Amino acid sequence: MHLKWTDSFEIALALLDEYPEVDPRKIRFTDLREWILNLEDFDDDPNHCGERILEAVQMAWIEESD
Repeated sequence: MHLKWTDSFEIALALLDEYPEVDPRKIRFTDLREWILNLEDFDDDPNHCGERILEAVQMAWIEESD
């Protein structure tokens, strides 16, 4: 499965698996973007990322980590 920027929930699950010790409430968007780009299954244009997308991923990650 290849993840795209629109797959915020699936990206959040992958980040939760990859970084279980990280509190998603305390991450910077610059770090979040890099971590997403470095996910093995991520395959999308890095230039198509915006603040709204990162917010959606962060919110999904927070919800799943609670």
